[in-house]
Amino acid sequence: MFSALKVFNYRLWVSGALVSNIGTWMQRVAQDWLVLTVLTNQSGTAVGITTGLQFLPILILGPWAGLLGDRYSKRKILLITQSAMGFCALLLGLLVVTNTVQLWHVYLLALLLGIGSAIDAPSRQAFVSEVVEAGDVPNAVALNATSFNLARLAGPGLAGLLIAWIGTGPAFLINAASFAAVILSLAKMRVAELHPAARAPRGKGQIREGLRYIRQRPDLMMIMILVSLVATLTMNFQITNALMATSVFKLGPGEYGLLGTVMAVGTLSAALLAARRQGVRMAYVVGGALATGAFTVLGAFAPNYWLFALALIPIGLSAMTFLNACNTSIQLTTDPAMRGRVLAVYMALMQGGTPIGAPLVGWIGTLFGPRWSLIVGGVAALAAGSVALLVLNKRNHTTLRSQLSSVLPHRARA
Repeated sequence: MFSALKVFNYRLWVSGALVSNIGTWMQRVAQDWLVLTVLTNQSGTAVGITTGLQFLPILILGPWAGLLGDRYSKRKILLITQSAMGFCALLLGLLVVTNTVQLWHVYLLALLLGIGSAIDAPSRQAFVSEVVEAGDVPNAVALNATSFNLARLAGPGLAGLLIAWIGTGPAFLINAASFAAVILSLAKMRVAELHPAARAPRGKGQIREGLRYIRQRPDLMMIMILVSLVATLTMNFQITNALMATSVFKLGPGEYGLLGTVMAVGTLSAALLAARRQGVRMAYVVGGALATGAFTVLGAFAPNYWLFALALIPIGLSAMTFLNACNTSIQLTTDPAMRGRVLAVYMALMQGGTPIGAPLVGWIGTLFGPRWSLIVGGVAALAAGSVALLVLNKRNHTTLRSQLSSVLPHRARA
């Protein structure tokens, strides 16, 4: 389960990422709470716009960012982008603690943070394959998700307590400081022990070449279509959790932060289970999408706060299973020279749909009620997963029963 940790550079990377991810989750909670309760009067639309602006740049810059990662040192790119994102968090924190922050400040800094993240994301995802050997890539991808979700256990709860105690400003400042952990881990790596992929030479049409490569791979096309639909309409949990906590259950920042922590129990469990798998099947991709949709719809009907919190555990488990299976499939099956561009398209579709989905989900939650924002997202995932399952069964000449049995343990099947 922890084989990738034997690599010195990976131990540095994952430990630095853990510290930084705690800060990132604190900022996500603080940013949503700042917009929802301080700068607006419970406006889910404003929260959606903020989230959308943060993810808009990857939709536009993603393919070029992936090409940068294929052409230049991913480690050096990450040093620059992590420093820039840390500065954005610092500036927002200073505006909040000096009581000068306005809504347009949050919008602008969310956009700037998104630009840094858009350039950072493809190189960060592909860098894992350079830190460890090929045999350890599935385990490293899963442990990255584990680190992210360990942070998700701590970050939202800490943010909620901090907001209730002294306000949102310190959460942004802590996030700014946390970027130093990643920067330090990158600076201290043993460069000679990395496994850099061959860099793509300069040339015309390289982005089109990456898109053409994806179109020629039916398995990659299915992943891209599924992740774009599920991420755009279903995985807006920061917004739906905020609306459910404040509008439906009439609770405060502590309870809102706790929802993120409870959800992390599910996502962390999924990441640890994935770390035990040596490979990945498309059934995990499709099954994860279907389960995410089903549990999201069920969660929408939770009659009280605690049952809703409990529903977030299987939602988180199925969503992380889906995302981890998508990521690992791409890492393992893509030509190393194309990996940055393929991952850039994947990240653009996964995060780039948020500028559409987040305001839409916020608008639905504000106009019709938060429960409807969950129902719409859950039905979208169920529909996308069902179509993908039919296509997969037809292509492989298999049945639903055989697809399900392929992901169940042998003992359970017996």
